[in-house]
Amino acid sequence: MPDFWGILSVLSKSLLYLGFLTSSGLLMNRLLFSAEVIGLEKRMRLSAIAFAVLGVLMAVLNFALGGAVLLDDVSGLYDVSILGLLWETAPGDALYLRLIGAAILVLGVAIGGRASWIGLVGAAIALFSFTRVGHVAALSTFWVQALLFMHLVVAAFWIGILTPLRKLARDPATLPNAARLGHRFGQIASGAVPALIIAGLIMTWFLVGSMEALLFTPYGQFLVIKVAVVGALLVLALLNKARFVPGLIEGNISSGQALARSIKFEWVCIWLILLATGIFTSVLTLPT
Repeated sequence: MPDFWGILSVLSKSLLYLGFLTSSGLLMNRLLFSAEVIGLEKRMRLSAIAFAVLGVLMAVLNFALGGAVLLDDVSGLYDVSILGLLWETAPGDALYLRLIGAAILVLGVAIGGRASWIGLVGAAIALFSFTRVGHVAALSTFWVQALLFMHLVVAAFWIGILTPLRKLARDPATLPNAARLGHRFGQIASGAVPALIIAGLIMTWFLVGSMEALLFTPYGQFLVIKVAVVGALLVLALLNKARFVPGLIEGNISSGQALARSIKFEWVCIWLILLATGIFTSVLTLPT
């Protein structure tokens, strides 16, 4: 059972992932599907900025919590000498990349127009920061870290489509846009999601190392639970693609409402996955 600092670390790490994945994904989808999300541009831009700010706040908090963990005291949150030492380590490098990435992302989104593409550079830097710390970074294997980066990009793309698609699907007046958006996203996701799954399986094998470790260690058992939640998320996504989006294309209003409900459950699965990720990277150790 994690202590107080461990619980705070898990929550801050989960919200850190939520902030940067969602802000990056919203920007990707706004640029890729600009014709389909007409009318939602301002909402998506403001949401992308808000989630980027959330990511920054959680990045700073998570970094400061490292000092509190070292001293096992609240003073570690603001102890300049301890935080200075941490700044020279991998968590400091990750925080630096996150701050730079978020600044570029917000700048690109705020300016808008062609400058929005500059925001993608910031998103890439922010997502890349997650390859610099954690268990995958400890493997010191470039191509595994590259797999993690690809995994995060696809995850951000998936998360970023959910809110605009749900918004469009709930309004009968925007069902045609929802149908086009769902169809186009499905075309890209049919290649991107298998890549996400394969990357996840490869990283899992490198982290766990054996079936015995997967089944009989806390890390492995918790990973099995996470995979089960991912499986539920994939079932929802397949249901959306095979049933609800075709219904939208036919102009079926009930399909729009069903898709909106399905996306609510997708959000529940995503939050559970992010929470599990926070636990993996904050309180659990790799099998030995």
